[in-house]
Amino acid sequence: MSELLDRHHRVMGGHAPLFYEEPLTLQNGEGVWLEDENGNRYLDLYNNVPCVGHSNPRVVANLAEQAGKLNVHSRYLHEGVIDYVERLVDLHHPGIQSAILGCSGTEATEMALTLARTVTEKRGIICTDATYHGNSSLVGRLSGLPVGTERNGVRSISTPQLFRPLAEGLSESELLQKHLDQLAETIDSFADSGGFAGMMLCSILANEGLPNPPSGWFTEATAMVSDAGGLIIADEVQAGFARSGAWWGYEMNEFTPDVVCMGKPMGNGFPVSAMAASHEMITKFRKRHRYFNTFASSPLQAAAGTAVIDEITDGDLVHQVAKVGARLKSSLTKLQTQHPQMGDVRGSGLFIGVDWVAPGTSIPDVAGAQRIVEKLKSRFVLLGKAGQHGNVLKIRPPLVFEDAHANIFLEAFEDSLADA
Repeated sequence: MSELLDRHHRVMGGHAPLFYEEPLTLQNGEGVWLEDENGNRYLDLYNNVPCVGHSNPRVVANLAEQAGKLNVHSRYLHEGVIDYVERLVDLHHPGIQSAILGCSGTEATEMALTLARTVTEKRGIICTDATYHGNSSLVGRLSGLPVGTERNGVRSISTPQLFRPLAEGLSESELLQKHLDQLAETIDSFADSGGFAGMMLCSILANEGLPNPPSGWFTEATAMVSDAGGLIIADEVQAGFARSGAWWGYEMNEFTPDVVCMGKPMGNGFPVSAMAASHEMITKFRKRHRYFNTFASSPLQAAAGTAVIDEITDGDLVHQVAKVGARLKSSLTKLQTQHPQMGDVRGSGLFIGVDWVAPGTSIPDVAGAQRIVEKLKSRFVLLGKAGQHGNVLKIRPPLVFEDAHANIFLEAFEDSLADA
């Protein structure tokens, strides 16, 4: 391990990120299981990229078959690519009609920001103060942006949430109105600085830690954006493809985006992403910007992407995710009554967050959350952390996760709590 770790640091660069105090060396994966170099099997509750399971046979077969025939870039016609994109946009509401494929979520969100500014001929973009939409120079401007500051045409609003409210002593309806007032002020702030182009938000607020906003926030906030002439950009890179118990997170939270960004799970590990919108918007974007990616819109991408859609559809995984996730969340909520460090249990489908706190408070306990992650690893269960403070346990297994797997996790989790 130490020799491999030294080699990793040498060739990948110092501070290259790795999970856990003692990093794992993985060799194999199948379904919801990962296997290390010593043959130990770990239950995977972290990896959303292999959404239909590690080493999924259909994905592997589709990729192998297509690789044995042809793989070229997007400057040629290929029926498999067209078939795939038609199926992809048909999974959305009727306003989503065309898409541009890419290779990463960052690429999709960057295209979406550029499209919003192109279509509206305005500049101002709004995001939350705890979001993450990618790591390019353009999209990275949305990360870690304090409320009240502007960064190259981007301003943030406070993350809408009930657990750590923007102001104490307010009813839920009063808190909602306070957030909407802040949004209105932020939209107005662009009047003298290039105008308002739109708002980008993860449709389940994943990187914010899956907070529950005041009831109606998504619907009313997005209506306000539309009324102001801005575009609503839903980042579905984490939320989409059945993750939350519906095909799309925006369906769960009842709003209708103008633009949708997709990524991580689309190819089950093969790099695929997409930015989708109306045909008119996509055409205007393409006319204005000479966008091209050598590896995007390829037959291999279509082969992997088609297999993922087939697996979700044929396996009725949307329903399974909703059912298994609801039971798991219910079990965690029951445990919460016995363990005050579990400050809040939230999320939907197979994306659940447990806000780890100093007992009896809402004060984030980052170190405590990390201890639980490490204790679970020692019991051969893998999960991660997220949230504005990095203290939210992130439970996000492949979609093929079943009740029996949930029971294994819950047993290990209870043992870890007892050992904490």
